[in-house]
Amino acid sequence: MLLIAVACGLIVANIYYVQPLAGPIGGALGLSAAATGLVVTLTQIGFGMGLVFIVPLGDLVENKRLILSAVGLASLALLGAGLATHTMTFLAAAFCIGLGSVAVQVLVPYVSHMAPEAIRGRVVGNVMSGVMLGIMLARPVASFIAQLVSWHAVFLLSAAAMIVVAVVLAVALPPRVPTAQLPYGGLLVSMGRIAWVTPILQRRALYHACLFAAFSLFWTTVPLWLAGPQFGLSQGGIGLFALAGVAGAIAAPIAGRVADRGWTRAATAVAMLCAAGAFLMTRIALRGSSHDLALLVAAAVVLDFGVAGNLTLGQRAIFALGPEYRSRVNGIYMATFFMGGAIGSLIGGWAYAFGGWAVASWVGLALPLMALLYFSTER
Repeated sequence: MLLIAVACGLIVANIYYVQPLAGPIGGALGLSAAATGLVVTLTQIGFGMGLVFIVPLGDLVENKRLILSAVGLASLALLGAGLATHTMTFLAAAFCIGLGSVAVQVLVPYVSHMAPEAIRGRVVGNVMSGVMLGIMLARPVASFIAQLVSWHAVFLLSAAAMIVVAVVLAVALPPRVPTAQLPYGGLLVSMGRIAWVTPILQRRALYHACLFAAFSLFWTTVPLWLAGPQFGLSQGGIGLFALAGVAGAIAAPIAGRVADRGWTRAATAVAMLCAAGAFLMTRIALRGSSHDLALLVAAAVVLDFGVAGNLTLGQRAIFALGPEYRSRVNGIYMATFFMGGAIGSLIGGWAYAFGGWAVASWVGLALPLMALLYFSTER
């Protein structure tokens, strides 16, 4: 479980290295301020497409081979991003980084198959804590490396890390052969049927789509705000700020244990309120003051806590539906909320370009409130 948690953290980090580097990358590639969000959005779109077209293969193809193939694709794409000097080359590599990084969402159902029902939430929560640490550490690590060397080095070092991960997993993971006998086309068609007839999957996916859109909006626009004239932080300073979000990773194992005890409903409401409250916290103090920065740090912790907790609660709920289609259910769940994340990054970049943090924060607040409103109709 520890090995898989570490591997998941390293793999998922590939999607988030680009967030604090969106400004420098956009400037180097000649992108406008409004188009800079594409640097983040395309990686998330690639990840979302991988969730739909690659992750479901976990119900059909031997899992170890599928995981290693996806990690190999991520390695090549990271190498391409690190060497890119033209806009289209980088954007294509960014898309493929997201596509290959879906290996993490083959690994999560893989470890869920190993866990007994009584402690499945705890096991998934522990592995998801590795995922959340990878997400949250990716931003400060990328900022520090970019300040010391360049943004190109971030992707080249990550490509080397993926090669090491592939070798270790090839040696350590036992094979798992799924029992499904569907052809690939039938597997994809069955996902539509599963999504249509499974209300808990529909709800948990839409809840987290709203929260993850808020999360992506925050971490796409806040680095731009911190680097602006009001705060004037360097990449190193932005990296130190991003370390605050690491504290939110403790929510995943806590949420897993809470779900095992049957308290999912109350915990979901708390997670949504945390996400909404985080954006309100950023609007209290005088703009650009030390109190404003302190509240922004606290908001990052609260937001990441709510998002990490809700993610684990959702996966615990959908993994209880049945082992024979666990990968497909996870693919639908993750694809839905990552599309929400892509939309959040895109809207966030646009809102910040035209109205600064004042507009972006109101948009961010509206997203978890939409989830809370929909959640209030659950019976």
